[in-house]
Amino acid sequence: MLFGASCGIPGVTFAQSASTAPAPVPATADATYADIADLVQASGLVVLVNVKNQAVVEPARAQGLAPGHARLYLQAQTEALLSGRAAVGESLVYLVDVPLLPNGKAPKLKKQRFIVFAQPVAGRPGELQLADSSAQLAATPAMEQKVRAVIAQFASPDVPPKVTGIREAMSVAGNLAGESETQLFLDTATGSPVSLSVVRRPGMQPEWGVSWSEIVDQSARAPQAETAEWYRLACFLPYRLPASALLQNDGPSRNRADADYRFIMEQLGACPRNRG
Repeated sequence: MLFGASCGIPGVTFAQSASTAPAPVPATADATYADIADLVQASGLVVLVNVKNQAVVEPARAQGLAPGHARLYLQAQTEALLSGRAAVGESLVYLVDVPLLPNGKAPKLKKQRFIVFAQPVAGRPGELQLADSSAQLAATPAMEQKVRAVIAQFASPDVPPKVTGIREAMSVAGNLAGESETQLFLDTATGSPVSLSVVRRPGMQPEWGVSWSEIVDQSARAPQAETAEWYRLACFLPYRLPASALLQNDGPSRNRADADYRFIMEQLGACPRNRG
């Protein structure tokens, strides 16, 4: 539910003393690349705002509010539209859930700058619906730079498709001892082909790469960390290779495929998220 902009909103109490210095937002872990990528993809608008006023929604009217949090109704001034095709006005309003301060009170966000991830509300100009109940990030210079970089990556026409699973996996031994090649073919939301390959040669470190086309390219390289390509794999591939994806029945082939998949996952590393 979104509330109107009047000070007489039922269930909403405006913060007092406009001259009071804003208290810092309760400390939380910084948003990771995956956190930001999740928010960017879930949002039609990403807006840089400066909070001008706030109201506290009475807990009885804040349906779904997590313990230890307050729901705020914020009035903000638009500083910049970072992403989105819909026009936004100079003034915006939205609801957001924030952690309470150690003293049990809601933080004062007036005069603070945030990056807001949201959708416009149909038929209600100037109102936003956040991508989730806490989809705003403190607009530090470093965070603004990170968000702009992620937006640019996912706005690219070459952004890789969403990976939804592993369709097939096979591994073939070479002519020399310790030589092999494993190929894995992925399912994607668009049906676009994606394949992974691991090549092992005697006396050399294994090499792996990803191909985002129909061509299985042995010269394909592994993606760099904190890129859209890395995110699609590290954050959405299953932890283990599903037995149903293995095309071969013999033990050595299945064992190689399983070991090479574990190698890929180790090389990708974890996909940390701090926003739950």
